[in-house]
Parts: sequence; C-alpha cells; structure tokens
Amino acid sequence: MARIKRVFKKSSDKSPEILGKNEDFGAKGEPLNLQHPFYFGFLATTGALVAYALLQALQSASQVFILLIISLFLAMGLNPAVSALERRPMKRGIAVLIVVALVVVLVVLAALVVIPPVFSQVNDLVDGAPQLIDSLRNNKTFLRLDQDYGLIGTLEDKFQTWFADGRLLTGAFGGVLGVGRTVLSGAFSALTVLILTLYFVSSLPTVTKVFYRLAPASRRERVSKIGDAIIARVGSFVGSQILIAFFAAVFVFLLGIALDLPYAAALGMLILFVALIPLVGHFIGGSIVTLVALTQSPTKGLLAILLYTLYVQIENYLITPRIMKRNLSIPGLVTIVAALLGTSLLGLVGGLLAVPIAAAVLLIMDEVVFPKTDNS
Repeated sequence: MARIKRVFKKSSDKSPEILGKNEDFGAKGEPLNLQHPFYFGFLATTGALVAYALLQALQSASQVFILLIISLFLAMGLNPAVSALERRPMKRGIAVLIVVALVVVLVVLAALVVIPPVFSQVNDLVDGAPQLIDSLRNNKTFLRLDQDYGLIGTLEDKFQTWFADGRLLTGAFGGVLGVGRTVLSGAFSALTVLILTLYFVSSLPTVTKVFYRLAPASRRERVSKIGDAIIARVGSFVGSQILIAFFAAVFVFLLGIALDLPYAAALGMLILFVALIPLVGHFIGGSIVTLVALTQSPTKGLLAILLYTLYVQIENYLITPRIMKRNLSIPGLVTIVAALLGTSLLGLVGGLLAVPIAAAVLLIMDEVVFPKTDNS
C-alpha cells in the first residue's frame, strides 16, 4: 500500500511537466490594432452580413414569431387570474388548467351561440336580396343615386354574381382549395397558440427568473420588481380590452333590441370577440351589424351604421382613454398614438402590443431614466 502511494506521489509530482504547464510557448505579442482600416472594415462587413442573415431568418419565420408573441401576450393576460387562484391557495398547474379550461369553454359556447345565427342570417340575406333591391328602388334617395351613378343596377349585378354563382366564399379565399387551406391553417394556428399559451402561463415564473438572473446581483431585485410590474401592466391591458369589448357588446345588444333586429344576443356575443381586434375590429363588427339590419329594411341599415359609427367615436375618445389611463396609468393621447403606430408598423400584432409596450416604456422612464436626469 505504501509503495502504491509513493508511485502515485511521484507521478503527481511530474504531472505539471507532462501537461505542459512549464513549457515555453513564446512571449505575448502586441495587441491587435482595432483602429486599423482593414480590421474595422472586416468587422463592419461581418456584422452587416450577420445582421442581414438574421433579418432574413426572422422574415422567413415571421409567422412562427407572430404565434409566439400572441401566445406570450395571452399568457401575460391570463397570469393575473392564475395568480388570484394561487392565493386561495392552489397549485399553479391546477390554477392554469382551470383558467385555460374556462377560456376554452367560453370560446366554444360563444361559437355555438354565434355560428348558427350567422349562417341563418346569410341565408336570409341571400333569399331576401331581390326584395331588398326592390325596396331600394322605392326609396327616392337611392333612386336618384341610381339615376346618376347606376348604384342599384351595380348592386343587382354583384348579388347575382356572388350569390347565384356561388363565388362569394370561394373567391374570398382563392377557390375551393383556398377554403380548405385557410380552414386547416386557422385550426393549426389556433391549436398552436392554445398549446403555447398553456406552456407560457405554467412556466412564466420560471422563465422570468431565468431572465432576471442576467441582471447583476446588486440590481437583480430592482429589475425583478420592474419586470413583474411590466407583466402586471400587460395583464391590466388585456383586462381593459375585454372591458371595452364588453361595453361594445352591450351597446350592440341594446341596438339590436331597439331596432328589433334578429339574433341580438348573438350579435352582441360576436362583437365581444371582434372588438378585441384593434382599429379594424369595429369595421368588421359595423359591417356585420349593418348587413343584418339591411335584411330588415334600408332605414334600419342606415340607422345601424350611423349609431354604430357614433358609438365607435365615443369609445375611441372617451371610453378607451379613460379605462387605459386608470388601469395602465398612461395618458389617453399616448394610448391612441401608440395603437395607431403599432398597427401601421406591425399590423394586428403591433396594435395588440403597442399600448402595453408604451406602458412598459413609461414605467421604465419613471423608475430609471427620470431619477437619473433629476439628480444630474
């Protein structure tokens, strides 16, 4: 045993020479001249090529990134409800399953309530198209427009082309194959968003802790508090959007009752989801309500579009700025400008993310930027 220890000690004493720790690899040279034109040009060209390659990769995978952003956005919106259930107390996994299940049940019930009246209303519109055009001929205003611009004749030709030949649905989606492709793509995207949202909600605390660890230890607590506040503001934005859409749904329901429109409850439920789409949501909703009202009479259709347009203006300049300012603590002007800029830059996703991003930027400025400028 002692002999083995002596052999091991001798071999360990020679290990530095064996590993080459005492070998001479030469003296260190002068550091590279970072100001040399060749080095700078090579570095700048390499950076530009890498940036271009990354932009091309992001563009080719833009659809995937859009789904990821939507899922993360929905996860942040559902996180306050999950946190409320956790305080019961309840395990986070069970709370996530309950919240997601309630959302799925609500969407399925809304679809069951809305889809049958929509198909029935479309059939009524197709069947009543000739009577609708005849009633337009009896209206003096539309008759004058027809004499000047051929309005009624154009509408009659369009109705004949779209409904009689069955080109409305297939033409909107690019043919029969386009309809199937659109349905399959929409179903796959919806399933992907549901799965990603479930994953993001369940692992949101873990993911945020990993990102917070990237900050220095001396500033980690402050970064964590600011990050949690940003996530809370996103959740408040989602709640605010749902509240605004609920007001729009109540208005459409009351409008349907006042104008004696069919399926008033289904119209209100449809607007509840359509109004969540920024900027273009009310355009879609107003078109649907107007078409339903036109099946009853041209007068009801005109009243419907005028009253709906008036409500949209009230919502844009009174309801939305007040709710967003109360829940997100941002000025109403910033809310409108952020929504417009976000939609113009990134479309639907930009419109959804513009307001919470603006709230996050204002929070960072209040907590980080302004204190430095005040003390300088």
